[in-house]
Amino acid sequence: MNYSDTLTSQLAVVTGASSGIGAEFARQLAARGVDLVLVARSKDKLEELASTLRTKHGVTVRPIALDLSQPDSSETLARTLDEQDVAVDILINNAGFASHGDLAEADPGHMASQVQLNVGTLVGNTTRLLPGMIERGRGTVINVASTAGFQAVPHMAVYSATKAFVLSFTRSLWGETRGTGVTVLGICPGATDTPFFDVAGDNASVGSRRTPQQVVTTALAALGGRKATVVDGAGNALVSRVVSRLVPERPLIRIAERSVRPSA
Repeated sequence: MNYSDTLTSQLAVVTGASSGIGAEFARQLAARGVDLVLVARSKDKLEELASTLRTKHGVTVRPIALDLSQPDSSETLARTLDEQDVAVDILINNAGFASHGDLAEADPGHMASQVQLNVGTLVGNTTRLLPGMIERGRGTVINVASTAGFQAVPHMAVYSATKAFVLSFTRSLWGETRGTGVTVLGICPGATDTPFFDVAGDNASVGSRRTPQQVVTTALAALGGRKATVVDGAGNALVSRVVSRLVPERPLIRIAERSVRPSA
């Protein structure tokens, strides 16, 4: 039996759940009988998705409209869950965004929000929700990293650095939780057909785009395995795990720079 098929009757918190990979996690988990707490800024989108999943799968879905780029958002989320007497079995840290362009021309506040959302909130959510999982002797944490985390990406310096943090954090957490009953996994998508590029821009995309369905299917299939991280798509895995190790650092950075160089 696939590990993900054992998640029935559990409850998952999915961040960044209003669209893209987050919404697809919600759909695939609901189809397995998992109750949901959906977190994102867009209340209307969350309500629409929640209504659809309740009707289609008969699961309990609680939408929470919250700006996770705020420094106190993890504390607010944890407090809200406590007030609603929600015990979290599964945490999907999916919320994140990228900027595309040179750091010297970037808005410092925008960069700080990116670090907060991609790193600070992910750590805050995990730090607050993991102890309950360990206490109950079961749980699942899935952190959405990126193939950009395996190497430096000029013109996306902050994003690639935050995803490198997510990779390292997830691997460390995987090691810390062995024997506790908690499963930890990092999923590393490459370019994926989501609203992500509405913010990052089309030039931030390299290669053909995978679908959110493919990414989430890869992640759920990897649960219960022996890997701390998994890359979605054979081509992405080849580039991330093999090419990035074989090509020397300077040429690799130059290749990445040309690949995502902003248009004039």
